[in-house]
Amino acid sequence: MTDSPRFPPQVHLNLNVRGLEHSATIAINERSQALRREGREVVRLGLGQSPFPVPAPMVAALRESAGEKDYLPVKGLPALREAIVEYYRRTEGLDYRPEHVLVGPGTKELMFLVQLVYYGDLVIPAPSWVSYAPQARIIGRHLHWLPTRIESGLGVTPEALERLCAADPERPRLLILNYPGNPTGTTYPPAQLEAIAAIARRYRLLVLSDEIYSGLHFEGQHVSIARYYPEGTIISNGLSKWAGAGGWRLGAFTFPESLKWLVDTMAAVASETFTATAAPIQYAAIRGFEDSPEMQDYLTRNRRILAALMRHTWRRLEALGAELTEPRGGFYVFPNFTPLREQLNAKGVLTSADLCERALERTGVAFLPGTAFGRPEHELSVRIACVDFDGGRAMAALDDLPPGTLPDTAFLARYCQPTFDGIERLCDLITSA
Repeated sequence: MTDSPRFPPQVHLNLNVRGLEHSATIAINERSQALRREGREVVRLGLGQSPFPVPAPMVAALRESAGEKDYLPVKGLPALREAIVEYYRRTEGLDYRPEHVLVGPGTKELMFLVQLVYYGDLVIPAPSWVSYAPQARIIGRHLHWLPTRIESGLGVTPEALERLCAADPERPRLLILNYPGNPTGTTYPPAQLEAIAAIARRYRLLVLSDEIYSGLHFEGQHVSIARYYPEGTIISNGLSKWAGAGGWRLGAFTFPESLKWLVDTMAAVASETFTATAAPIQYAAIRGFEDSPEMQDYLTRNRRILAALMRHTWRRLEALGAELTEPRGGFYVFPNFTPLREQLNAKGVLTSADLCERALERTGVAFLPGTAFGRPEHELSVRIACVDFDGGRAMAALDDLPPGTLPDTAFLARYCQPTFDGIERLCDLITSA
């Protein structure tokens, strides 16, 4: 007998997952919750969870469908897939077939499956959402980070994409576009989408358009790249962000006819992994994709609040001296405090992780370092999710404002707490001696 374990740590782990840690967003959320349980006051600006309640029509539908217990088709409830197809016909002018929609337990799971099934390099801009790159690593795919510029919203530029593809024109690649973007809040104007689409078509790229924040475009004018590159684009969407239902875990990929082989293969893998998405959730999700007055009012109220809050946050941080792109949708900003490096270095802040740790310990404000999103360690960039407030209360308070107007600073200071004060605490930390 020995005291050594039969399966020593690390020895029996797949090389692709050795050293893999929890997703940065999940980790900061769990740490914030632990600190709160200890009695600490924490402003949770780390995990990007919608502050708004699930729309009432969806909640009512879930209550009605609670007794639905049967396994549904692997691709998803036919009525839900039809509702999704109709949604894209109505909002984007695109025609799809219900059998080319794949419903899954969140878009994250479907993103993992598409990388597993499609043999190609992953191409993403730096910065990008925290889970794209780790998924590629787990599966063993090559990863290419595209360089970005603040002038173009830290997103994919046609020039950077062309340089990458021209160096090896025949190499299969999966390009992920996420907009409105996490972590930057940026979006792509139609002309830029057309230029990216032309390059994608020339080099036969597979494009995954992650449009999970599409309903939170501040002007309600989101445009899918599938309008310009329909034959090579998969649209990814779900309930987590614009419907406030992250915990429901429902996402959907929508494929063109030309990618039928891919959706069918992914469905085959799904049949051997998650089998089907929870039945009651699928029935309730139909209401979210329908064009009802209740859903339109819900989205309009969300956009008004977020547009005001995010623009206030952007202006406040830019005035401080940070470099960041103006958010156009969603609930994130991605400030780079490198222009303030001298004064931050004097406080012992040398990396973005240092800045996050100092903010959490000294001010109770939790957010994430830019390194979690693919930025270099020496860059003092961070992602801030402006989501720690009672969204239902803020939505109701809009009734006291003139229709169509954006909330002012007094409204934000009253109804968007503790997020509003959290931004002020960060600013005070940066400028304090």
